[in-house]
Amino acid sequence: MTEILDALLVGVLVLDEDDRPVLANAAVREMGLVRQRAGSTVDEAHTIVRTLAGQVRRSGVTRVVELDLPRITHGDPLGVNVRAVALDGGRVAIEATDVTEAHRVARVRRDFVANVSHELKTPVGALQLLAEALLDATDKDPAAAIRFAERIKHESSRLGRLVSELLELSRLQGAEPLPELEPVDVDKITAEVLDRTKTPASAKEIEVIFEGVRGLTVYGNENQLVTAVVNLVENAIAYSPESTRVTVTTSASEDGFVEIAVADQGIGIEPRDLDRIFERFYRADRARSRATGGTGLGLAIVKHISTNHGGWVTVTSTVGVGSTFTLRLPSRPPEGTLALPPSVEIGGAP
Repeated sequence: MTEILDALLVGVLVLDEDDRPVLANAAVREMGLVRQRAGSTVDEAHTIVRTLAGQVRRSGVTRVVELDLPRITHGDPLGVNVRAVALDGGRVAIEATDVTEAHRVARVRRDFVANVSHELKTPVGALQLLAEALLDATDKDPAAAIRFAERIKHESSRLGRLVSELLELSRLQGAEPLPELEPVDVDKITAEVLDRTKTPASAKEIEVIFEGVRGLTVYGNENQLVTAVVNLVENAIAYSPESTRVTVTTSASEDGFVEIAVADQGIGIEPRDLDRIFERFYRADRARSRATGGTGLGLAIVKHISTNHGGWVTVTSTVGVGSTFTLRLPSRPPEGTLALPPSVEIGGAP
């Protein structure tokens, strides 16, 4: 019986009339609902579990609660769904299910909605104020009216880009099926990227150059891969001073991957920010990000594109020297996607 209970992912715990554990499987111990008393080998139920057991014992009513319990080590709280049932003789049976991932997803969703609301509020509020100022200045100050109109155009473009990137991120996260993967010429990707980023680079007199191996092939969706590399180059341009250089380098590894690296001579990223730089809406320098017109979604989009293609993206950076983002992509199709042999017709009886 003990082996069977220990094999369950669900935690099982039975407390006697004095809240002493008489049965506890491995899962409930891993959740921390049962621990050995300090300086002793005697098991002791978590305080919250004992409190819940007491309530059920007195009322006789089954209770189901969800708890966020702090971990002994650092990290997100442990989410546990606990069901307590009164048994005879004052005993209480506890069933516990780990719902940490569900709680994490819920927190991410709440944070996402809050961040989207905040990001939309800024340009929408600016558009409202600028429209009012434009109406006041139309007859009194034509020059001011032109400036306000230009700001309205700028803010509306920023708003449009934010909405477009939100839709793109939603598609990448599974709202729509992934497109068919096929061989893609890396030279074609880099040529398209250099063409799309020519205007923002010229505005800051930044030279975007290509170095590396020609004739490489990756396996994926061309439009998404171009989007990923464009985002990396535009990010490099935005955070680089004028008259510097951004280098796009391609290479092939022996383990079947192609690397596309984007290196800049920009401001760099603090070590404390490196682990979070690919999070949605995360900005190491919010003031500078707003000045560059960034949405905070570009690197998150890169991360999801790389993951959907069976690859990944990494970053190395030195403050005041620059950053290098490296996109690793498979150069061959994933296993299990090879074409099936042509079907044959099964003939009937001669």
